[in-house]
Amino acid sequence: MVVSYIHSATGERDLSGGNIAVDCLFFPFHDETRLKGVEGMKNKLLLLLAGVMVVFVLAACGAKSHESVVKDLDRTLTELKSYKATAEMTLQMGSEPQVYEVEIWHKDPNFYRVHLKNAEKDQSQMILRNEEGVFVLTPALNKSFRFQSNWPQNSSQAYLYESLVKDILEDKEAKYTEAEEHYVFETKTRYQNNQMLPIQEIKLNKKDLTPASVKVMDTDRNALVTVEFSKVELGTEFDEDAFDMKKNMTASQLEIPVMADGSDRQFTVKYPLAEIPGVKLTDEKEVNTESGKRIVLTYSGEKSYTLVQEKAGVMEDGAYPVSVNGNPIDLGFTIGAQSANSIRWTHQGVEYLLASNDLTPEEMEMVARSVQGDVVK
Repeated sequence: MVVSYIHSATGERDLSGGNIAVDCLFFPFHDETRLKGVEGMKNKLLLLLAGVMVVFVLAACGAKSHESVVKDLDRTLTELKSYKATAEMTLQMGSEPQVYEVEIWHKDPNFYRVHLKNAEKDQSQMILRNEEGVFVLTPALNKSFRFQSNWPQNSSQAYLYESLVKDILEDKEAKYTEAEEHYVFETKTRYQNNQMLPIQEIKLNKKDLTPASVKVMDTDRNALVTVEFSKVELGTEFDEDAFDMKKNMTASQLEIPVMADGSDRQFTVKYPLAEIPGVKLTDEKEVNTESGKRIVLTYSGEKSYTLVQEKAGVMEDGAYPVSVNGNPIDLGFTIGAQSANSIRWTHQGVEYLLASNDLTPEEMEMVARSVQGDVVK
């Protein structure tokens, strides 16, 4: 058998050996079949190298891990000094959805301004925190209340960016997925009574990790509170008096003037939609007062509570806030005041008092949130 090889550098045929060099590599061959096999191996090698390169490119451009996004969020929270945001909040707790515009200001470390306005813009409420304390302002009633409270650190807040980030960081079992434009987290809430609203879905924009939307869900995964952010500006500069209570009260009253006395104005009685097993409405009384009427609803059974509602009066001088024992409580549609055995709030010109020695704090909040549905007993 005649065996030849071609020198890879000179291309000359040599009859003294039995190897062929391909790109400085030498492979034995004895016929044309073997040569074709060598070319096939070379092609496979090139395909393998190309595949490896594709894997590296995909890894560089692919999805971010849960740990990586959480690390970025932790750094963002540490560096966060201020922001402004606008959002639309929808509540699904009555027969009809209620829509509110929300404007949020925050300045590090503890200055907050959250302005809630309903869609018709005929009522508004503001929760404000500055160096003097936490204030709840109701401009249309010229009322302001002051709390000594650590709000908002003590609970989840669906419209506060840093609160959402904290919810993600603290839930070690949070679920994480990645969509085309968003990082999506499903976390537990940090509400004081979170059995009613235990879960939330938080969508963050990929480009800057700002919030896009939040859905707060009940145990059946129904979204009862939805917040859609339309704008978030990080690193905002604020005027020195931006969080001043008197300035904000005056500015709010330019949008929604103080209500007239309207002592003859009627209001519609509302009944809680929340049901507590073994508890039902057993008495309803109407009491005449100087400002009109007061309705007292009594619920009895295995547990008992009383719900009082009457037309809210206008405070003569709202520049001097009334101190309240308790903490502000976010009922979604309004901010109330919660003490050990009661919750007080104002909504659509009506003042409510829910009182009970039997209900748990969770049940109290559930009942209060539900007093906004249809007028049904």
